[in-house]
Amino acid sequence: MMGVYKLVFCVIIMHLLLGQQVSLGQQAPQEYFDLAEKADSLYRAKAYQEAARTYTAAFKLNNWKGYVPDLYNSARAWAQVSNLDSAFRKLDRVITYSGIDDFKNYRSFPTEPAFSPLKKDKRWQALLTKADTRFNNPLVQQLDTIFREDQKYRLMVDSVAKAHGFESKEMQSLWQRMAAVDSINLRKVKAILDKHGWLGAQEVGQQGNTTLFLVIQHADSATQAEYLPLMREAVQKGNANAGSLALLEDRVALSQGKKQIYGSQIGRDTESGEYCVLPLEDPDNVDKRRAAVGLQPLAEYIKRWGITWDAEQHKKEARRK
Repeated sequence: MMGVYKLVFCVIIMHLLLGQQVSLGQQAPQEYFDLAEKADSLYRAKAYQEAARTYTAAFKLNNWKGYVPDLYNSARAWAQVSNLDSAFRKLDRVITYSGIDDFKNYRSFPTEPAFSPLKKDKRWQALLTKADTRFNNPLVQQLDTIFREDQKYRLMVDSVAKAHGFESKEMQSLWQRMAAVDSINLRKVKAILDKHGWLGAQEVGQQGNTTLFLVIQHADSATQAEYLPLMREAVQKGNANAGSLALLEDRVALSQGKKQIYGSQIGRDTESGEYCVLPLEDPDNVDKRRAAVGLQPLAEYIKRWGITWDAEQHKKEARRK
């Protein structure tokens, strides 16, 4: 049964992780964007206090996570009303979480007029120092290249599958090209991990940090199991995402013949075309485990594959296998 579903994994991971490149977590609800747009309008109207509060309402709605431009604009709003603590917190998050390309857009923050009230505070110099040492630039550039190579063929999966089918020779050719690139990327990432350990976003940026996970997640099962303890340690140190670790935990568990813990791995029946949640431990409490690592409820997660979550039905099917 596992062999029938194996090919789906690559597609799933790509889709999930692309969402993490643009935000600090999972895709925000529409209400978040509505509030952020309202806050932008208030800021342009110089209603800084209302703008700051509206940004805060948006972050609260999204589990206190926000997109980098909104965090930056929130920092500007709080600075304008002399709430220095809030301004410093938001600006620190911009420096900490923005990817290398985004960071270039905000690297000129020292000359931003809105931040003038911050410059007499002792925290300002610490923030400048953090910005100056934000990235290990040679590794950032290397990981940026690896990321683009990792995603190049995965971004083609949906269109090729739709045009030719999952079992077509075109798809088989695509998998082969993907595997060849993955092998090259894995050698590079293993060299980085073995020399530097699991580098956090503060050293290689959010995208660089995610790239380390992506390449290991796309590796063979033995490599995944080998680096799983290192990623666990990285999560404890704040150098890796707990939700990403959950995906790796699930893949390793399934490869070892165990049940997954978080329900992240989805299978596709190549004959019927239907998707399903692969064998899951303790289905009744999966959402508690997912929430603990910052993942959305399973029912919401699997909607993208047209699956309706039914814990009782999952248990019945598991007993039949």
